Amino acid sequence: MTETTKTHVILLACGSFNPITKGHIQMFERARDYLHKTGRFIVIGGIVSPVHDSYGKMGLVSSRHRLTMCQLAVQSSDWIRVDPWECYQDTWQTTCSVLEHHRDLMKRVTGCILSNVNTPSMTPVIGQPQNESPQPIYQNNNISNKPTAAKILGKVGESLSRICCVRPPMERFTFVDENANLGTVMRYEEIELRILLLCGSDLLESFCIPGLWNESDMEVIVGEFGIVVVPRDGADPDRIMNHSSILRKYKSNILVVKDDSNHPMSVISSTKSRLALQHGDGHVVDYLCQPVIDYILKSQLYINASG
Repeated sequence: MTETTKTHVILLACGSFNPITKGHIQMFERARDYLHKTGRFIVIGGIVSPVHDSYGKMGLVSSRHRLTMCQLAVQSSDWIRVDPWECYQDTWQTTCSVLEHHRDLMKRVTGCILSNVNTPSMTPVIGQPQNESPQPIYQNNNISNKPTAAKILGKVGESLSRICCVRPPMERFTFVDENANLGTVMRYEEIELRILLLCGSDLLESFCIPGLWNESDMEVIVGEFGIVVVPRDGADPDRIMNHSSILRKYKSNILVVKDDSNHPMSVISSTKSRLALQHGDGHVVDYLCQPVIDYILKSQLYINASG
């Protein structure tokens, strides 16, 4: 399978990130590694979207702090970025609304039609006006430095970062190498581009709680977008899916990360990190990256909080 026939993916994680942990970042990395190993996908970006302040969760600190901590946590990543849109709205947004916002944003920025899980890959065209036919640029199909769809996406990275990202240098959030030499002409390529919700098995399990999720939202999230699930705390995603008719219906759209990772960070939660901070537990360095710890101590977050 060539690069252009693989599904290009942006991973989107919604959550409190109160605070963001090493485990959250590891979740992105594990998901990307697994999707690449399947041979079916190319992950071109990751988005961290912190929840709105009005979510109402006990002990939730201001989005101003949570956005900053998320920025600090991903500052060394060249493919994960922080998006403030959800925090900047007038009120709390559903996960479904956040996914739809990013799908619409990508349509505007890239000029392509994003596919969902039920759409063939022939519709999205990167860099090509929808009403024009692509002209062949290369006569020799064996030329190794042809611009790929991923490289073309890299050229819109700066535009995306201007629209979506909070403060850090724009180059950190380009999806691929924006310095790649595309030459004076660009070969237009048809690709399938999807935004997938990235979550732990605890969120998947919440889909099975009656009345917690709007069923029409679940249909859109799982049926139109799709989910990448990273198992946590020994949970069995297959068992969880069997407890929901919607999850069973769209089981083929749920990708469960399967790897050999037994690292303890895979079970670390924000709750454990807050408790460690409150109790002065030195093991907090196992949960949070140092820049986040420094910011928390400087801002005196969670130290005297409960929950």
